Amino acid sequence: MLYNIAIHFYLLGVAIASLFNEKVRKMWRGERAAFNVLKQKVDPEARYVWFHAASLGEFEQGRPIMERLRREHPEYKILLTFFSPSGYEVRKNYEGADIICYLPLDTPINAIRFLRLVRPVMAYFIKYEFWYNYLHILKYRHVPAYSVSSIFRPDQIFFKWYAKKYAGVLHCITHFFVQNEQSKELLAKIGITDVTISGDTRFDRVLQIMEQSKHLPIVEAFKQDHHVFVAGSSWSPDEDIFIRFFNEHPEWKLIIAPHVIGNDHLQQILSKLNRKTVRYTEATTETAAEAQCLIIDCFGLLSSIYHYGEVAYVGGGFGVGIHNVLEAAVWNVPVFFGPNNKRFQEAQQLLASGGGVEITDYDSFATAMLRFMSDPEWLRQCGNKAGEYVKSKAGATNIVLKESLHN
Repeated sequence: MLYNIAIHFYLLGVAIASLFNEKVRKMWRGERAAFNVLKQKVDPEARYVWFHAASLGEFEQGRPIMERLRREHPEYKILLTFFSPSGYEVRKNYEGADIICYLPLDTPINAIRFLRLVRPVMAYFIKYEFWYNYLHILKYRHVPAYSVSSIFRPDQIFFKWYAKKYAGVLHCITHFFVQNEQSKELLAKIGITDVTISGDTRFDRVLQIMEQSKHLPIVEAFKQDHHVFVAGSSWSPDEDIFIRFFNEHPEWKLIIAPHVIGNDHLQQILSKLNRKTVRYTEATTETAAEAQCLIIDCFGLLSSIYHYGEVAYVGGGFGVGIHNVLEAAVWNVPVFFGPNNKRFQEAQQLLASGGGVEITDYDSFATAMLRFMSDPEWLRQCGNKAGEYVKSKAGATNIVLKESLHN
């Protein structure tokens, strides 16, 4: 089959690329080591539920289900696999799973070997994960496989006339939990009707994160009684816009949590600022209180930092696409983002709710920001609409577990 030929060419490409790229090398070594990990850790008497996430974002979508399952059904053990190092390397010590490893590449031999070792009683694939050989063997073994928070568009390969054979992989899924009506309709066109519109488990996750948010004394000392603008996951084009504005408006303080925290990027940010600035890892409560700009030069704090802002900005919208707007919106703050947001359903819905603000350049940003600064009631209303939007979309985890555990 062409798919398996392509997979072997891909495997060869990964092997070559691993000689030159550290991230690819980690993935290559991790996939090869996965079987040793499973041999050492799999309990032959246990009943495993397998969760597969491509990367960190998909892990966050699967996390509410894993944690509910672990809490309410201790008779199961959890196996968590990743495709990307950006997921595995960050969550390899996650305490919510019994075994964590890379997923060996989807060759027929790897799939057979993997499933013989694990013998899962059910499997959850998060969002876009449709591995042909693994899913066909799961179906052959009568192991229920669920697609969670999946979303489909007409331009995807499954709906092309020339990919009918490959689209057969979707028929291996026991039940789809999709994000919207369009996805359900597209699946129906290729004969798939075991579908529930459950929404996106990320809404449950950000509400969970809000409840578990961290107390950050340095950020509190920085904020004091000031209005604060929080820019999260920002890139240079984003920073060019909001830094220029806040250089001219010292009445608000500024927190920047860039997507890339390498020294070169941090120095680039510092060169653009003409306000008193301190880096989080170098700050004390005293120096933070005196600063006008706080740069977050470490990971793991952003979702809690949004809590300290009156307005948020989520970066990436002037590049490949915006990052997670829900982490900000859940805190009842209006959320700015750039124009590349059309493929992101949550951004489109946030705009429609009145809690999101799309900008295209400096002038559009300045116009919206000046209105927020001059009209506190408008600011409050837009923030409330953002928070209400997130809360209105919660509940996907309940739907997934109720259906899949009683199927």
